[in-house]
Amino acid sequence: MRKEEVVKQFTTPLDAGAFPLGPYRFYNREYLNILYRTDLERLRKIVPEPLEVTSPLVRFEIMKMPDVTGLGSYTECGQVIPVNFEGEEGDYLHAMYVDSFPAIASGREIGAYPKKMGKSSLYVDSDTLVGLMDYGSLRVATATMGYKHFPLDHSEALQEIVKPNYMLKKMPGYDGYPRICELVRSQITDIKIQGAWSGPARLELFAHALAPMADLPVLEVVSASHIITELSLPSPTVIYDYLADEK
Repeated sequence: MRKEEVVKQFTTPLDAGAFPLGPYRFYNREYLNILYRTDLERLRKIVPEPLEVTSPLVRFEIMKMPDVTGLGSYTECGQVIPVNFEGEEGDYLHAMYVDSFPAIASGREIGAYPKKMGKSSLYVDSDTLVGLMDYGSLRVATATMGYKHFPLDHSEALQEIVKPNYMLKKMPGYDGYPRICELVRSQITDIKIQGAWSGPARLELFAHALAPMADLPVLEVVSASHIITELSLPSPTVIYDYLADEK
């Protein structure tokens, strides 16, 4: 393969890339969001500067994505922390556990999504919406919500999803020191809300050394939502370079 052809390839392996070129369109993307209160000092210890923690709140989310162009079908689970960056309110994506390698690889390589392997599910059990997350063979999270108890205004649902997202992009060099260490920002703008509901909810997190969601303990469930959307993810932009002073 000629050098100019190598450069044109999107990802490796060169003859069977780990994921296809986007953009990726998500159809019937389904959210279970549970906003809960946790320990404020624990949040401050894990949220990177220059982001500022604005409240003792965390959003636990499970996203079921049955139809994604190029990536197929997968489910992911994560924790999102409300923050402030230079006066702008947004969400810091702290951790995401995903059951699809192409989704993990594309999310980390193209963007800065903090994805690692984990198996989640979102389904209806009688009159209850149930979200589960396992790491290996062990249960890490169990979430339940009353199924479609109350309609949620679509404008409120939209605001849960379209806030600016902040993520940390880290890539080591071959010498073990960071080659890339950046704070990036993205914001969903191309989105349709297909349905939205609220209801009573509960969330239980279980301690795990490699999936430490329980390190942000659930002190009180504040609210919950069930949202179905169609959307596309934007490309992130760099807003802070931690290595700038070293260059």
